[in-house]
Amino acid sequence: MQHSGALILDKPQGFTSFDAVAVMRRLLNERKIGHTGTLDPMATGVLVILVGRATKAASFLENTGKTYEAGFRFGAETDTQDSTGAVLRTDDNAVSREALEAVLPKFRGEIWQMPPMYSAVSVNGQRLYTLARQGVTVAREKRPVTIDRLEVCTYDPEKREGILRVSCSKGTYIRTLCADIGEALGTYGMMTALRRVEACGFSLSSALTLDDARALSESGCLAERILPTASLFSMNRDVSVSAAQATRFRNGGALDLQRIPALRTRWVPGERIRVYAPDGEFLGLGECGAEPPQLRVLKLF
Repeated sequence: MQHSGALILDKPQGFTSFDAVAVMRRLLNERKIGHTGTLDPMATGVLVILVGRATKAASFLENTGKTYEAGFRFGAETDTQDSTGAVLRTDDNAVSREALEAVLPKFRGEIWQMPPMYSAVSVNGQRLYTLARQGVTVAREKRPVTIDRLEVCTYDPEKREGILRVSCSKGTYIRTLCADIGEALGTYGMMTALRRVEACGFSLSSALTLDDARALSESGCLAERILPTASLFSMNRDVSVSAAQATRFRNGGALDLQRIPALRTRWVPGERIRVYAPDGEFLGLGECGAEPPQLRVLKLF
């Protein structure tokens, strides 16, 4: 039986996102599996696994914001900006919690980040991490990212280490953020741990560990934990259309917004809408267009 939907996984440390997908592919006996939002091997936490037809949702989810809890330490700089790298420089500069709190406003909102050398960013057709492993450093351009939330969860001024909670846009390097905060405080900074606590509207409370997934697979119950594809778009409004409109939408036809009571006077150009048939079947995503006022098919599921 082919399954479709999403499984929320608590990825363990030491696994790549690809490793996690490979495990889930075996456990579900499903070839068509992907994910949205890569986590480095060092990181743990929410990894949204897409199953079956839901893999078509990946491109619509990659730009959604995510929330992390990041361990950090001041007083040391590494070549990777985290605790897995080689230490380049150290210092003994004291940093109080008050000083730390005082610099954080500089890093909220839209900021500019320099991609680290140990990253998957390409420069002249080469991945930066490939060059970094060869001992080569190249010029990079800063990129805009958005930090929606940045706060101190814990901080020990004696050890100069703590935990930050960060809600941010796609493309944000948390380890670079830790290093940049250290620099703003007149010291060095690095990331010591990273846990994604929220992604695509899902939190750790709904996540399975790999051990959970294996146990459920052995008991034949893993497929029951697959969430409906529509849950991936819970941030979007939903409408139910008539049987005739559902048929038209399934065939790729645009719907007249004036003939959808729930949207007749309440829509915004570019707004994405979850579209349901009268029997509750999720048809796909539509997008409101102004000229003429239509609900166009964005993606069918």
